[in-house]
Amino acid sequence: MATTWKDSDISLDSIKKQTIAVIGYGIQGDAQANNLKDSGLNVIIGLKEGGSSWNKAKNDGHEVMSVADACKKADIIHILIPDMVQSKVYKDEIEPNLSDGNALSFSHAAAIYWGWIKAPDNVDIIMIAPKGPGSKVRETYLDNFGTPSIVAVEQDKTGTAWDRTLGIAKGIGSARAGLIKTTFKEEVETDWFGEQADLCGGSASMVVNAFETLVEAGYQPEIAYFEVLHELKLIVDMIQKYGINGMWRRVSETARYGGLTRGPMVMNNQTKEQMKNVLQQIQDGTFNKEWLDEYEKSGKDAFDKYMKQLDSHQIEKVGKQMRKMMWPDSTE
Repeated sequence: MATTWKDSDISLDSIKKQTIAVIGYGIQGDAQANNLKDSGLNVIIGLKEGGSSWNKAKNDGHEVMSVADACKKADIIHILIPDMVQSKVYKDEIEPNLSDGNALSFSHAAAIYWGWIKAPDNVDIIMIAPKGPGSKVRETYLDNFGTPSIVAVEQDKTGTAWDRTLGIAKGIGSARAGLIKTTFKEEVETDWFGEQADLCGGSASMVVNAFETLVEAGYQPEIAYFEVLHELKLIVDMIQKYGINGMWRRVSETARYGGLTRGPMVMNNQTKEQMKNVLQQIQDGTFNKEWLDEYEKSGKDAFDKYMKQLDSHQIEKVGKQMRKMMWPDSTE
């Protein structure tokens, strides 16, 4: 049984007098920094001087400074910049300004687990990973609830690493929904697998293939779009709220019988074997090496060719028309 915590199990006292430097003010940095500040904690923001987020963070009421200066002042350094720039920023600006007993804190374990960052042995290494985008982390906090997080301690130099971890998790509101103990290894391997095989890669590929199957059989693309993409959110929302069987009990009897009997024909043992292959490539470092090599060679252009292929696909062209019809004021 997993170890869990709720809000009432945790006190902020252990980190009330500590300074938390949030490095980065993107989607997660913005949300977590504001939640921590609103929880009464001492937050400063470390950013690239003159960067696009500098004025936004200042206008939100934060004390903003360079990454190096923020690290000099901090007890806890909460690194929320994109994965692929963490190594350089750490080496150039964070590492030279670390002090004995600091905590290096992350919301994703990849940089530490794969050795992109080689942390010294005189600091705590901790993780608080909200299971939702930053917008949801902020939204649920303002609704007096929270987005659940998984939490881990990789290195406990001070003997207080868990107090720091749980304190930050409480400060961002996650303990209101619940915390689950994990490890850096488990978090990064399951997170990448979920993204690749299910949440992003698997679901998007399934939708595109279903769309193509209907259109190639002569059905209108607009109808195909509604049936295989638009309505997917309704089903996912039910699964999230009620579980898989709860979803089955809330769809029509025809959908229930057809889905239960035909779903395994589509997502079958062969599909599962391919999923195992994807997981193996994550576990043995194959994907990590491939991604690093591609990023080093092409930077953010590493995935452009795949994005351009999808941009030209009929499902995207039809989708823009359908979304404009439903939400005329939306921008893409």
